[in-house]
Amino acid sequence: MKRIGMLTSGGDCQALNATMRGVVKGLHSIFDEVEIYGFLDGYKGLMYGNYRKLKPSDFSGILTMGGTILGTSRQPFKMMGVPTEDGLDKVPAMKRTYKDLKLDCLVVLGGNGSQKTANLLREEGLNVIGLPKTIDNDIWGTDMTFGFQSAVDIATETLDCIHTTAASHGRVFVVEIMGHKVGHIALHAGIAGGADVILLPEIPYDIKNVFKAIEKRNKAGKKFTILAVAEGAISKEIAELPKKERKAKLLERTQPVAYEIADQIRAKFNNDVRVTVPGHTQRGGSPDAFDRVISSRFGAKAAQLIADKDFGKLVVLRNNVVDAIPMEESAGKLKYVSPDDAIVKEAKTLGICFGD
Repeated sequence: MKRIGMLTSGGDCQALNATMRGVVKGLHSIFDEVEIYGFLDGYKGLMYGNYRKLKPSDFSGILTMGGTILGTSRQPFKMMGVPTEDGLDKVPAMKRTYKDLKLDCLVVLGGNGSQKTANLLREEGLNVIGLPKTIDNDIWGTDMTFGFQSAVDIATETLDCIHTTAASHGRVFVVEIMGHKVGHIALHAGIAGGADVILLPEIPYDIKNVFKAIEKRNKAGKKFTILAVAEGAISKEIAELPKKERKAKLLERTQPVAYEIADQIRAKFNNDVRVTVPGHTQRGGSPDAFDRVISSRFGAKAAQLIADKDFGKLVVLRNNVVDAIPMEESAGKLKYVSPDDAIVKEAKTLGICFGD
């Protein structure tokens, strides 16, 4: 009898259920007897021993279902050594739950912070397998995370819809796109959605260069301009500040960067300027076909790793091959967009302005 724990941690995304389904289907095809314990609301469920013993039927029909049937919560890694408000020591409590249930392995579906905690539990002696979940696509070591492509599709659809209204009214639209500290979603959606300007955290912008891009379109008789702005985008002035001053400056912001940029454009041009924030729609809805495929593949790989007792691994996608790397190689690292990436250079060849 194999006893497997499973939890979804951090922000939700479209393919969490699809990935869990892949793990469970894989396990049931390999082992004659499997018990699945689903911890509720992420690591919180593991801490307090809140779980459901799940049947195969619980995973039926969830391939296309967004969100997570287990619920999720954010438990910052930097707070793992700090007791909860009711005095619970988090890591010892999680280890105790794992041992009380006599688990053979814990499967963690989560992003960077969640995988750092998963690696911590590995260091504490638990058998853990990580699955790379985040719409931001910023987990180091994998070409793609599940949830990313679905988020790109939604952001792209937003840009598609903005195009027709922007063209009709001759407006400048600033569309703020999720991504936290990285610009993968804004970059891909910006290209796919035909944005004229793409602003990323990794490529600090000079607002004068953004003005030039708008002026160029205006002179060419193109009355509208669309900017795809990552939520973490920063100006060159802020980027050049010492780290402590930069952090303080960002904390002083009274509004999101998209609104700051819109205000600057209004002050410079006569164009009607609007801001659109698709926000959490980028996390919602059903996973697209790409995410359903890689989620199923990730799940199958996780099941095989468990069968091989090859624990302490993060499942990754590299050159379209599903593989696994030691968790410690990835934990604590972010995968950024590089200004030297081929996709950035190709976008510039298309005439897209990055503000640099």
